[in-house]
Amino acid sequence: MKMNCWEHKRCGREPEGSKVQELGVCAAAVEKRLDGVHGGINAGRTCWVVAGTLCGGEVQGTFAEKMGNCRKCDFYQAVWHEEVGDFETVSQLHERLIRARVAAS
Repeated sequence: MKMNCWEHKRCGREPEGSKVQELGVCAAAVEKRLDGVHGGINAGRTCWVVAGTLCGGEVQGTFAEKMGNCRKCDFYQAVWHEEVGDFETVSQLHERLIRARVAAS
């Protein structure tokens, strides 16, 4: 597996991470519908499409509220460069989330 956002950022918000008691588990670390995308665990390499992630010490909110900051993020940029040619766009990732939600209902 490739490096996930919580490993890159060392935020400690992955399940059983060092900051879970203080800040809670990050939504990206438990979003199973994106497991395996870009070689990550859960949404660990697609955190920019997951609402409620905590970056820079602040909850980032909805996708629309956070995407501008995410595109500037060093982790987003690293994944984009590593996945050249296979990088899934935001629309593709949202479609995966929708299809998984529909399949589960």
